[in-house]
Amino acid sequence: MKMPKPSERAKELFSGLVPGEPAVTMRPMFGNLAAFVNGNMFAGLFGEDLFVRLPDAEAATIKGQGGRPFEPVAGHAMTGYVMVPATWQGKPESVQAWVTRALTLTRAMPVKAKKPTTKKAKR
Repeated sequence: MKMPKPSERAKELFSGLVPGEPAVTMRPMFGNLAAFVNGNMFAGLFGEDLFVRLPDAEAATIKGQGGRPFEPVAGHAMTGYVMVPATWQGKPESVQAWVTRALTLTRAMPVKAKKPTTKKAKR
C-alpha cells in the first residue's frame, strides 16, 4: 500500500504549528512528518491531512466540525488520534489550539523508552 505524501506547503504550515521547544522533535512517520514530545507522537501529517492526539471527548468535538478518525490503513483507526477538518490549510491558526492541547496532554505521558538498535547480520 502506498502512503500519501504531504506537499511542501503542508509541511511548512505544520512546522509553523508545532512549538519550537527543546523537548519537541519532528521526524518522519508513515512516510510523512510527525511531532513528538518525550518520544510520544502528538500530531502529524498524513498526506495533506493533519492529525492530533486527543481524548475521545475532545476528538468528538473535532469530528462534529468535520474531522474524522485517523486511519493510516483503511478500516484501522489509530486510537487516541483524530484528523482535523480538511480545510485546516486555509486557516492553520484555527487548529493551533488543538495542536497545543495535544502537546500538553502528550507531555504528561510517561517518557517513551527508545528501542535498542539491532545490528544487521553480515552476509
